[in-house]
Amino acid sequence: MTMTNDVNTGSKKSLITRRGVLRAFAATTIVAAPTYANAAGFLRGGGDIRRLRMYNGRTGENMDTIYWIEGKYIKDAIKEINYFMRDWRQDQTKSMDIRNFDIMTAAHNLMDVTEPYTLLSGYRSPKTNAMLRSRSRAVAKNSLHVKGQAADLRLKSRSVSQIFKAGVSCGAGGVGRYSSSNFVHMDCGQVRNWGR
Repeated sequence: MTMTNDVNTGSKKSLITRRGVLRAFAATTIVAAPTYANAAGFLRGGGDIRRLRMYNGRTGENMDTIYWIEGKYIKDAIKEINYFMRDWRQDQTKSMDIRNFDIMTAAHNLMDVTEPYTLLSGYRSPKTNAMLRSRSRAVAKNSLHVKGQAADLRLKSRSVSQIFKAGVSCGAGGVGRYSSSNFVHMDCGQVRNWGR
């Protein structure tokens, strides 16, 4: 993993197209159950590596790491992602659910971008979640952020709608659209979607 203070931004813009989704399906057979297996299906056609790129504006950190090679998760890379996605307010880490990394990666691949996600929120300690909940009704009491199963993300080169559609196309976990706040929530909980 490489952490630096410069952000790699992509300038290429494209919409999620039917052809792009079909291309993602072409190299794999996806089980029809609405579970996490669908995101893994998208990734099977993506080659022998899984790569996650993120930027955290709160800490100024960049991350560009390959966390899966030829069927195996890389333990040290997973540890680094866990640290990157820490609760920066409390400086606490948690073992994040790797299924969410796969969903995030699958959605990123569908959008055909090289720009890293901007991470707004990964793990939230119970203390941080309670503080945020006291300020907003949109913060769930039993948030999957507290369980290490969610991330709030944005991309400069893609609209909230495009990111949302890519997340929903994976057919795995929850995807929330927060257009007024310019981010998309992705989690590895039950398959569902919400927002405008």
